[in-house]
Amino acid sequence: MTLHNELALELDPVARTGLLTAAQRARESARADPLFHDPLAAPLAGPPGAALLADFGDTPLISVRTRFFDEAIGRAMGHGGLHRLVIVAAGMDTRAYRLGLPGDVTVYELDRPEVLDHKERLLDGTATPTCRRVGVGVDLATADWGEALADAGFRAADGPTCWLVEGLNQYLAEPDALALLDRISDLSAPGSRLLTDFVTASFLAAPEARPLLRVMAEWGAPWRFGTDEPGALLAGLGWRAEVRSFAEVGEELGRLLPGGREMSGWAVEATR
Repeated sequence: MTLHNELALELDPVARTGLLTAAQRARESARADPLFHDPLAAPLAGPPGAALLADFGDTPLISVRTRFFDEAIGRAMGHGGLHRLVIVAAGMDTRAYRLGLPGDVTVYELDRPEVLDHKERLLDGTATPTCRRVGVGVDLATADWGEALADAGFRAADGPTCWLVEGLNQYLAEPDALALLDRISDLSAPGSRLLTDFVTASFLAAPEARPLLRVMAEWGAPWRFGTDEPGALLAGLGWRAEVRSFAEVGEELGRLLPGGREMSGWAVEATR
C-alpha cells in the first residue's frame, strides 16, 4: 500500500473531502489559464484525491472559492495589515506556503491531529512556509478548540485576527455551525476579519440538488446546514459582512457556475 493510500485510510469522511479539494486545486493549477497556482496540491491529493475527483467530476466552485479567499487573505494580511491568520478545519490548505505571507505573520492551522499529520508526512520537508506556521491538532467537534489555540500561543487580546472557515459550514448541524461562529466572534478583537462561505438553504431544499446531496451522504459527509441570509446571521454576532454569490464571482473570473445567484452559495468577507 502506498503512503498516500495508507494515510488516506486514517482520515474520516469529511477530512477526506480535503483530498478532493486538493485534487481540484491541482487540476486548476495545470490549466493554461489558472486562477491560482498551488504546486503542493497534486502531491497532497495523491491517487486517493484523484480518484475522488474522478467520481465527483470537475468542481469549478472549489477553484472560484480558492481564488476568492486567496485575494481576501491578501487584502487582510497585506502591507500594514493583520499578522495572524487562523484557518479552521485547515485540511490540505497550503496558503502558509504559497501566498508569500511575510515572516512576521503567524498562520494557525486547526484540524484533527491525524489530518495535520497526514499533510506533514506527505510534504516531509519538501516545502517550507514563508511565514510562521503553527499546527493545532484538535477535534473541532468535541474539544475546546479555543483552549487548544491558546495553548499554541494565540491570545485574543493581542489584536485583530483574520479567520478562514472555508468549505466547512455545510457539514455541520445548524447549532454546531452557529456555535463555531459564536466562538470565533468571542475570540475576535475589533478590526478582525472573517472569511467564510455558506451553501444556500434554497440549494439544500432544491430537487435538482438531491443527486449531489445523496452522493455526499453516501460518502459519509452529508451536507446539513445552509442559509439564505448570511449577512443577517453574522450581523447578529457583531460582524459587518460583504456577501457575494459565487456565481457572480465566477462570472467575473471566467468560470461559469451552475445554479445562478440563489443556488451557487455565498462568499463572505466580514469585519468586526
